[in-house]
Amino acid sequence: MWPPEHERFADRTAAGHMLGDAVAEHLRARATTTEKQPLVLALPKGGVPVAVAVADALGAEFDLVISRKIGLPWQSDHGVGAIAENGPAVFDLSAVAAVGLSVSDLSPAVQRERVELRRRQERYRGSRPAPDVTGRVVVVVDDGLATGVTARAAVRALKVGRPDHLIFAAPVCAAESVDLLAADVDAVIDIHSPREFHALGLYYHDFAPLTDSHVLQMCTQMWSESRIPTTV
Repeated sequence: MWPPEHERFADRTAAGHMLGDAVAEHLRARATTTEKQPLVLALPKGGVPVAVAVADALGAEFDLVISRKIGLPWQSDHGVGAIAENGPAVFDLSAVAAVGLSVSDLSPAVQRERVELRRRQERYRGSRPAPDVTGRVVVVVDDGLATGVTARAAVRALKVGRPDHLIFAAPVCAAESVDLLAADVDAVIDIHSPREFHALGLYYHDFAPLTDSHVLQMCTQMWSESRIPTTV
């Protein structure tokens, strides 16, 4: 079933512009407690073009937070958990139990995804160090929130660094997942949060897959620009 036309975005960049305005409005309404430049962290791959637009709207520093889905042994694309950089594995325990597994049964998948996560860190960031989140407004951005397990892994890893204000933002978020994620962040910001969530790609007219080359091109451009702090 297709979502209503007013809930569909032209593409990830257009959605990012709308989302950037929403995040900026949230920050204007919040009493500022830090003068440090906001930090926008994209979840690759789909979150990168969205995050670029959000960072531009905020005049924020741009970087990545890499998270990997953990799938079932017989269906790797069915996510029941996730890991993020320097963070523990996070599982949807009800989904794991529903298929008759335990967390320990997924250990081989966790190890495989940690290898892939390190590959992506080296591929995307190279020798560039991960940004310091301490005392900063940090906005984690993706192109959508479905089950929310990869987002939870990312924000829980980031919380160890003690950001001042941690936000998750995506153009469209399943309402149930917003409710679950809310306990892990200071705010969840979206444009649409339907209770009946359809496949994420249906919310975009253009939802073409992104390659590593696309991600690298966008990151290189953002990292080569001088990001001047602005008041949002």
